[in-house]
Amino acid sequence: MTEQAVAEYRIEDLAHHSGATVRTIRAYQDRGLLPRPERRGRANVYGDTHLARLRQIADLLDRGYTLASIKELLEAWDAGRGLGGVLGLVAEVDGPWTDEKADRITRAELAARFGGSRDEAAITDAVALGILEQIPGIDDEFLVPSPQELSVAAELHASGVPLAAISTHLRELRGQIEHIATRFLEFTTEHVFARYLGPLPPTDAEAAEAASLVRRLRPLAQQSVDAELARAMKLFATRHLHRHLAEGPVATPAEEAHSVALPADTIRAVQRLVGPESVAAFITAAAEREVQARSLDAMTSKHRDTD
Repeated sequence: MTEQAVAEYRIEDLAHHSGATVRTIRAYQDRGLLPRPERRGRANVYGDTHLARLRQIADLLDRGYTLASIKELLEAWDAGRGLGGVLGLVAEVDGPWTDEKADRITRAELAARFGGSRDEAAITDAVALGILEQIPGIDDEFLVPSPQELSVAAELHASGVPLAAISTHLRELRGQIEHIATRFLEFTTEHVFARYLGPLPPTDAEAAEAASLVRRLRPLAQQSVDAELARAMKLFATRHLHRHLAEGPVATPAEEAHSVALPADTIRAVQRLVGPESVAAFITAAAEREVQARSLDAMTSKHRDTD
């Protein structure tokens, strides 16, 4: 029985068969993703193992894994642990964290939902925030990852909130929510997943167990936030309403008062004339009468000058 010849490739041939570029192959070697080739004289020789590894890396990249994650997975594979359980865990974490289904919307439909006029600046802002996503090759239609979030924005706008204010609010809210997500991950990592984070990649059984825990714990973050948000909204909305009801109608600000220093002899003379309790009222009335008298004199003088 004839032994099958082992395929051998120069780096250019390997690039051709794998679909990767020569530069990419060398970069993978430098990062430890690809085994070093066999050195024969002055030439590097690659084999089917290198070709299989390049195809493996390409498949994982298509699934959305980063090169750092791929390196860890391949190290687990090389250690004989298998990729099945690890890939299942990564797929569980990378999977959707909501039951909401993405939708599509045209520019005309967007305009209809937001007041009837097209606002390209608002659309650009929505794309930057990820509320809308450009569809390659289609200029007049967008992907809506969260139709619920878009509906909230439409309702706020219909209630009188400017689009710019909605974007600002979402950016602020997103920062706060990301902080909550980080804290929840830190909390569960410390108390639940720490046992799977040893110096070696998890075994298939450990990875499968961790994936099951992710499925069970995934809805807890949202449930906790929903419950606490409902509690806080009830508490603060009630306080807000009671405060405004207690304040009543807003009073018109009074004209600014000014203090005027009067000689002590003048104050004593007024006290003797009208009594201590009427000093302020008397001085106010006297000042107003003086102002009125001067106004009458000014009008009379002006009339004489025109005769």
